[in-house]
Amino acid sequence: MKRFETKTVLVTGAQRGIGYDIAKAFAVEGANVVMTDVNADGVSAAAKSLSLETGAKTLALAADVTKFEDCERSLEETLKIFEKLDVLVNNAGITKDNLVLRMKEEDFQAVIDVNLKGSFLMAKAASKSMLRQRSGRIINIASVVGQSGNAGQANYSASKAGIIGLTKSMAREFASRQVLVNAVAPGYIRTAMTDGLKEEAKAKLLEMIPLGRLGSGADVAKTVLFLAGEDSPYITGQVLAVNGGIYM
Repeated sequence: MKRFETKTVLVTGAQRGIGYDIAKAFAVEGANVVMTDVNADGVSAAAKSLSLETGAKTLALAADVTKFEDCERSLEETLKIFEKLDVLVNNAGITKDNLVLRMKEEDFQAVIDVNLKGSFLMAKAASKSMLRQRSGRIINIASVVGQSGNAGQANYSASKAGIIGLTKSMAREFASRQVLVNAVAPGYIRTAMTDGLKEEAKAKLLEMIPLGRLGSGADVAKTVLFLAGEDSPYITGQVLAVNGGIYM
C-alpha cells in the first residue's frame, strides 16, 4: 500500500515549480491531490498532466488565496469530491524584489497578502474540517530568507518570517485536536530563474552553500511528505530547513 493511498491533500500554488513537485510526490504515493492556483488554465493543465503521469485522482481549482471566499470555496469543492482533507500545503507565493528605498508600498503589500495572509486564510478555511475530524497536517512553505533576511527582499523575508510565527501559533492552537502544523524553509532551489544565471553568479552562489549544490523541488517535496506522514506524529510547531547548510 502506498503511503498516502487513503489521504486527500491540497497544495496551493501548484501549477509549477515547488508546488507542482510537492503535488507530484503526493500523487506518486497514492494521494488524492487538489491543486489550486490563481492561473485557471495553468493549474487545469497541470492537474491533467499529473493525473495522466501518476494515475492519481486530481482536482484543479482556480483560487486567489488572498480572498477568503476563494479559500472557503476550495475547501467546499475538496470536501464535495473527496469528503475529507488530510493535508494542506501552503505553497502559493510571489516575489517583488527591490531595495527598501526603492520598494513601492503596493509591492510590499502584495507579497505580504499572497505569502502570509494567503497562508493564514487557507489554514483558517481548512482547519474547520481538520479540527472537527481531530486529525490533519498543515505544512507551510517558508524560506531561508525568513530566517536570515536578505538584501533586496524585505517584503519576501518579512512574509516568510511571518509564516514561521503563524506556524508556531497555529501549532499551539490546534494541538489538542491532533492537527499538526509545521513549516519547511527551503534555501536556494534550482528553478528556471537560477538556471538562467551567468556561470560566475552560479559559482558564487554555490560557494555559499556548504553542500556545494542547489536544492531541488524533490528535496523540498520529500521533507513535506515526511511531515505529512506517519513517521512524524510527535512533531509540531517546527521549521525544517532544506537549505544545504547555507543557514544553520
